[in-house]
Amino acid sequence: MELAYIPSPSHGVLYLGPIPLRGYAFCIIIGVFLAVWLGNKRWVARGGRPGTVADIAVWAVPFGLVGGRLYHVITDYELYFSPGRDWVDAFKVWQGGLGIWGAIALGALGAWIGARRRGIPMPAYADAVAPGIAFAQACGRWGNWFNQELYGRETHVPWALHITSSEGGRVPGYYHPTFLYESLWCIGVAFLVIWADRRFKLGHGRAFALYVASYCVGRGWIEYMRVDDAHHILGLRLNDWTAMIVFLLAVTYIVVSSKLRPGREAVVEPGASGGSAEGADVAEGDSVGKAGEEPESESGFEPEPESDAAEAKDEAASAPKKS
Repeated sequence: MELAYIPSPSHGVLYLGPIPLRGYAFCIIIGVFLAVWLGNKRWVARGGRPGTVADIAVWAVPFGLVGGRLYHVITDYELYFSPGRDWVDAFKVWQGGLGIWGAIALGALGAWIGARRRGIPMPAYADAVAPGIAFAQACGRWGNWFNQELYGRETHVPWALHITSSEGGRVPGYYHPTFLYESLWCIGVAFLVIWADRRFKLGHGRAFALYVASYCVGRGWIEYMRVDDAHHILGLRLNDWTAMIVFLLAVTYIVVSSKLRPGREAVVEPGASGGSAEGADVAEGDSVGKAGEEPESESGFEPEPESDAAEAKDEAASAPKKS
């Protein structure tokens, strides 16, 4: 008998009268609101308009949910289309099953559509919402706790997860709480991106790429611990291969983009009033932000110094007038 462990909820649904409140859906909704709230603060700090992040999220979130579900159903098709299974279950999102790879890919497509409609650069938007997405994932993983799913190998550590359900082939016992490991990892990724963005003035999609690469590192070792059924390629789970490939693509993007487009975008949303200094384009060797120098105006032109203007007026006044 374990003296210390993480208990599983007896059920994942609470009823407010006739209305079911599912823990899985609740965690995802909280994550979405957190991502939009933080993304909006970062977007405004970079010089964007308040509300733009939410407007684009109206496109990104539905696309992301569809993409996440599609990835899960395609990679675990036997759960829905094998003999004895009901294909209608593929539409029951509340029972769990959202693949982050599909959610990010199709969510990015939805965000791109929304960004084009607003006339703003997609990389700048992605940089603003990157930490919020990581925090949203941290919240969403607790939905797996409500559903008693996606746990790791059997263990006797004090923080072991106690699985009590025997549905769907589960074996009651004590297992590694991989949902908790990934939730904590995502929180760490979010703070890493926030710190790196402030320290190195990341722009042109590099903050988002850092989030992707950092998440892939954690997903790799967490995926290795999981014991739920999955497709394997050369002895590794499919999601491990996906994490490795996406990690390499993200790192490559950071390296190449840093050389081709250093610094940040000077304008993230045309027509918006300027944000804080964080929103300025800062590249190595630029004069903007150096001690003792005046920053450029929003239009990109140097304002005429007040002393020079006064001197020019005095010269004009003292010059002889032509008849």
